Amino acid sequence: MSKKLTIGMFGFGVVGQGLYDIIKTKNLNLEIKKFVIKNADKKRTLPAELFSTDPNAILDDPEINTVVELIDDAEAAFEITKRALSSGKNVVSANKKMIATHLEELTEIQQQHGTSLLYEGAVCGSIPIIRNLEEYYDNELLHSVSGIFNGSSNYILSKIFNENQSYDAALKKAQELGFAETDPTLDVGGYDPKYKLAIVASHAYGVYIDPELILNLGIDKLGNADIKYAREKNYKIKLIPLAKEVSNNEVVLYVLPKFISNNSMLYNVENENNGVLVKAAFADEQFFYGKGAGGHPTGSAVLSDIAALRYDYKYEYKKHLESQEVSYTTNYDIKVYFRYEDEDVLENISFINISERFYSDEHKYVIGTINIQEIIDKRSLIHQDGNFLAEIL
Repeated sequence: MSKKLTIGMFGFGVVGQGLYDIIKTKNLNLEIKKFVIKNADKKRTLPAELFSTDPNAILDDPEINTVVELIDDAEAAFEITKRALSSGKNVVSANKKMIATHLEELTEIQQQHGTSLLYEGAVCGSIPIIRNLEEYYDNELLHSVSGIFNGSSNYILSKIFNENQSYDAALKKAQELGFAETDPTLDVGGYDPKYKLAIVASHAYGVYIDPELILNLGIDKLGNADIKYAREKNYKIKLIPLAKEVSNNEVVLYVLPKFISNNSMLYNVENENNGVLVKAAFADEQFFYGKGAGGHPTGSAVLSDIAALRYDYKYEYKKHLESQEVSYTTNYDIKVYFRYEDEDVLENISFINISERFYSDEHKYVIGTINIQEIIDKRSLIHQDGNFLAEIL
């Protein structure tokens, strides 16, 4: 028999509305008692008495045993989550930046107070990757976890490669559809998938990584020359985060645009869809595919967590208990394409080797091997206007 959940929800935006739309069609032994929102003057589709601008209306209500956090302010979300967990309330969140940045502390709070924080909706929308890493792969040796974690950037790249749209036109369309924000840097700059990657790495390898230490370059410097190169080689460009075991006790994490060929499972993941590729020692290669953006796909993942709380489900963080020796490294060599404008920039970047050079009146590029730490150290040079770097798989 499931226990009844009395819910207080912070935020009633796209995901909050999508979640409510799903909940009202189900009989799940739960009740949403109060919504806390930022703008009291905004017209709502539900009765006004359900809404408040005071966080205490939820956090101080002893009848509310479950908090659903769906706001876009990471630090405010952290304070809400920390206070709720510490006062005996379970929490469901979809805030990937908040979770990635504070996961170690939040894990300790859960252990101290016997509460549960679930966040399937924070990573890859409707794809249940966190639950699978926790349950299915808990005793598995994982070689790597990679994929397409950001629906906004993938939508833009799909329009460029499938419909010959310009980057600017594809971005504008993504913004009109609500896939990308007015300031799209979080998505096209690779920050959103970086936060998701840090969360995935915690469950896959048992490591807490400050996301600020993870390399991320996005697609915001993508140019016509790069698109032309990809088409000539029968590649597509995808923005791909990677967590990979590089030795028995080290993992590397980074987010880069990548040229991928049609033999990759990620090649045909298009539009706002996400795909997660897991390579394991015993299960071999497995692929997860689903919607990565939108109120209803993410709302379905949030609802899955809410439903699990009816049966007192908690993440056990088994890999953290079993993998104390695993550490994070940036000492890893990759093959890249680097288009650059200024010859002085290339001279100040230490490639391990360069296998190909191209010069024309319009642009120039090199193909070579470089260390991840060198990209981090020279990021300001590599990512300045007129340059674009992508890994070649």
